[in-house]
Amino acid sequence: MAQRVVVTLYDDIDGDEAVETIAFGLDGKSYEIDLNPANAKKLRKALAPYMHAGRKAARAGKLPVKALKYTSLTADPAAVRAWARSHKMEVPPRGRIPKKVYEAFEAAN
Repeated sequence: MAQRVVVTLYDDIDGDEAVETIAFGLDGKSYEIDLNPANAKKLRKALAPYMHAGRKAARAGKLPVKALKYTSLTADPAAVRAWARSHKMEVPPRGRIPKKVYEAFEAAN
């Protein structure tokens, strides 16, 4: 037996039938709203001056590569690997370093 699923969007502002879902963000939170063409145009018109003056940010949840370095709370992985090798500990050349290796490194330093 075949099934047919029909999804109908309703405008979140006035309840009419919507034609698109618009995603936007504010204050670090992401939102989605279903709108008909008229309300979508109003939203875009209202946000236009702010979008023009603003700058594009990194995608939500993604940090620039430079920001993904180690922190003062965690040791530099390259230093941990070098230390572990010099102390005859097995450590993979890439990927996750075992917790016991980090713990030994912290205890020694």
